[in-house]
Amino acid sequence: MLLSMDDTLSAQGASQHVPVLLEATMEYLKPEAGGLFLDGTFGGGGHTRAMLDSSPEVCVVAIDQDPEAEERALALKKVYGDRFRFYSMNFADIGQLEERRFDGILFDFGLSSFQLDEGERGFSFRFDAPLDMRMNNREGITASEFLETASEADLIRAVRDYGEERSWRKVVAAILDARGKGILERTQSFAELVESAIPRRAGFKERIHPATRTFQGVRIAINDELKSIEAGLEEGFHRLKVNGIMAAISFHSLEDRIVKRFFRKLSGRPEHRKDDRLQEERQVLGSMIATKAVKADEEEIRANARSRSARMRGIKKLVEEVA
Repeated sequence: MLLSMDDTLSAQGASQHVPVLLEATMEYLKPEAGGLFLDGTFGGGGHTRAMLDSSPEVCVVAIDQDPEAEERALALKKVYGDRFRFYSMNFADIGQLEERRFDGILFDFGLSSFQLDEGERGFSFRFDAPLDMRMNNREGITASEFLETASEADLIRAVRDYGEERSWRKVVAAILDARGKGILERTQSFAELVESAIPRRAGFKERIHPATRTFQGVRIAINDELKSIEAGLEEGFHRLKVNGIMAAISFHSLEDRIVKRFFRKLSGRPEHRKDDRLQEERQVLGSMIATKAVKADEEEIRANARSRSARMRGIKKLVEEVA
């Protein structure tokens, strides 16, 4: 998710509980008809609460690997009782759930407002804090540890491929040179390092802070986010009932590309331009709800700056997969 500094500050001032594309999500999932739904990325619980409020016949299973999300889920449990269940887990591990078949599944990828606004988590350079960035801060290595120890190839993958930073060579070189000097330990010193490494273009004002892309790339790398998305989508579709709906909200091109290609594959369409398989080689398991992604309108963007980069895609399951 790439936000300008103005967008980020606006998001901070907005309600932390505002879920993105809420109306469109409800139109896709149609929870008012009742059933069992999965919120694969609980976050602040906004989408979950809306589904539970849509009908007394709705039950929601929510998961999130963030330890602090588990605390927020306790409040919903008190209100909705047995209609709400929460599991502390990565959405890549949906296959471990006791519940087997869902009428609808929602993924809202990227960072929650809570994670962005809690400086000590190290996701944002708006705060001077330890450079952590772990979605689950109970396990794994911190961003600082990654920057200090990763191979040059892994740094290139994070900055160039995941961050899509054009000046990746200069940024990677600056990171390697900064090792052991304390610069890579905190958010603001790391952001300043990246900013100093990126050439400024005369007469051109960047919409986002120069360190934004690198922060994104490092975060994706240490949390292995893209592989988790692939696994979550795959296993989630297995758990979806026939005629059930899966909706996925993405915040940057890498996430959206994975979702788009997966849904096109399930619909029997070419996944990308180089996919030249014959039609009889394709399996049609679902139908994309719309060809183009749903985006927030201007009214929603004004109310919630985080929605500016949101893209939602949906698919309806038509038949069970053949093993």
